[in-house]
Amino acid sequence: MLKRIMFIFLVLMFISTCGCSQKKDVNASNSKLLDYSLRSVNGDYVNLSSIKAKVFIVDFWDTWCPPCRMEIPGFIKLYKKYHSKGLEILGLALGRRGVGDVLEFVTSEGINYPCYIASEDIIDAFGGIRGIPTTFVLNSRGEIYRKYVGMRPISVFENNIQQLLKNEGK
Repeated sequence: MLKRIMFIFLVLMFISTCGCSQKKDVNASNSKLLDYSLRSVNGDYVNLSSIKAKVFIVDFWDTWCPPCRMEIPGFIKLYKKYHSKGLEILGLALGRRGVGDVLEFVTSEGINYPCYIASEDIIDAFGGIRGIPTTFVLNSRGEIYRKYVGMRPISVFENNIQQLLKNEGK
């Protein structure tokens, strides 16, 4: 019965998020997206513009969100496969249950990419978050290439990564 409920939930999530992939036009504000400082789940701060990468995946998520939790293993695999080729994944947790809950989840799930706590400023910089997961794919200049609201198969992100890495190599 639980499996059937989960299946129905996933189907409804997929249907509700179909067509939410957007290619966002490049504008002046996009280049400012990486000009933010974020607090990591360990309490350290980092300025995003200091991170050198050819492709960024910025994933807004939280520990209580089932679709977020289902996407994370794929991001772990993508980070392992493409980090050395220029990919950076930034997990931005909303942290509704507190930073301790996020840190515990990151540790227990073996998340291998940096995770930060999403501030209102960074959420606003990305145009607000309508639902989670919301994932942005950015090029090395901080320009939004794609925005996805809702869970997506990891193959979608891998295709984006490959396309941007190919374009950055030119």
